[in-house]
Amino acid sequence: MKATLPEIRLTQWADCAGCAAKMDALALVDALNRLPKREDPNLLVGVETSDDAGVYRIAENLALVETVDFFPPLVDDPYIFGQIAAANALSDIYAMGAKPVTALNLVAFPNEGLAAEVLHNILLGGVSKLDEAGAALVGGHSIMDREVKYGLAVTGLVDPAETITNAGAQAGDSLVLTKPIGVGVITTAIKQGRADALVVERATAVMTLLNRRASELMLEFGVHACTDISGYGLLGHAMEMARASGVSLELDHAVVPCIPGARELCTQGFKSGGLDNNRRAFSPAVRMSPTVSATWQDLLFDPQTSGGLLMALPEAAAIEMRRKLMNERQMDIAVIGKAAVKDKRDAWILVR
Repeated sequence: MKATLPEIRLTQWADCAGCAAKMDALALVDALNRLPKREDPNLLVGVETSDDAGVYRIAENLALVETVDFFPPLVDDPYIFGQIAAANALSDIYAMGAKPVTALNLVAFPNEGLAAEVLHNILLGGVSKLDEAGAALVGGHSIMDREVKYGLAVTGLVDPAETITNAGAQAGDSLVLTKPIGVGVITTAIKQGRADALVVERATAVMTLLNRRASELMLEFGVHACTDISGYGLLGHAMEMARASGVSLELDHAVVPCIPGARELCTQGFKSGGLDNNRRAFSPAVRMSPTVSATWQDLLFDPQTSGGLLMALPEAAAIEMRRKLMNERQMDIAVIGKAAVKDKRDAWILVR
């Protein structure tokens, strides 16, 4: 049962909110590229393609799918923060077409200044999403830290032959985005105490929604590739899919769904800490049409937390899958572009 707490502002216990705290992509790639390579025939998906989770075969028809994700608070309610963090960690498993089965808590919490009930409510929120996903909490680890952090290491199961990666997009595929963007802008406004209650409610609905049903439907409709949209923003994760698949992705910014209120906040100057890092890391791979406004450019690079799935499917399947998912829930889902043959002179991502 969720405990009643005195009013606190959990975001004041964070220097950078949610997945906007993600490490700079260029520095991370440099560190990873200098690690020794280990050949293992059972390692089906490793770090090479910047995919959402690792996949390791343990039997002919069975593989483990493993991921970990944690971050500082991006909303003030501890229970909702726990729900968002859990939904975000589970999303990596869903992006691979797998079923989550177990999870471990990852906790950083101060020794002083916050009541134990705050931690209890964070963990309770996480458990609520694990229960919804049908996954078991089997343990965890905690450390003392001035900044609150919470997340999960999640293990899923999949048939190796049915694993979905970010590397299968084909020229001619349509691109479906299953949640609206704008979370980073809104959570920045929340931290500064400037977000309208209705905008916070809309963003919370996006972040707490599991990608479970979208994952189930993409398998039903023959998806070719998938990734979830998180800290590197729509353009960063789209670039990873394009590069892994060897195709270019052409996006129409005018149809990209955006949480109502996010554009207005972005125009007012609310920008998350990770936005400039994303722009620096990924803009060399992007060709932006002059018709794309500065506000929209910011939103396309905006770090997301527990964002939607970006899928590449045959055109007819994409249209039908979008229709079916839209009928099941009240949230913006859109076909936002297509995959195309990559010309050596083209950027990986073309935005018009």
